[in-house]
Amino acid sequence: MKRVYNFSAGPSMLPEEVLRQAGNEILSYKGCGQSVMEMSHRSSVFQSIIDRAESLLRDVMKIPDNYKVLFLQGGASSQFA
Repeated sequence: MKRVYNFSAGPSMLPEEVLRQAGNEILSYKGCGQSVMEMSHRSSVFQSIIDRAESLLRDVMKIPDNYKVLFLQGGASSQFA
């Protein structure tokens, strides 16, 4: 299959290995028996996802510990609406 390269400002293409991993985990994320889309946002598995995402974001963006990281729904047009 020929891959299409997307250079737009919106969603971009993902590496094939990322797509394969997502495909493999769509039915059971890391063997927990459900996908991320099905699990409670209060579950320990989901909390581990959020904790890792925050840690990686802090590392990449050099966010100091005295700053809070907020994961909010919506985009720029509906932020704080």
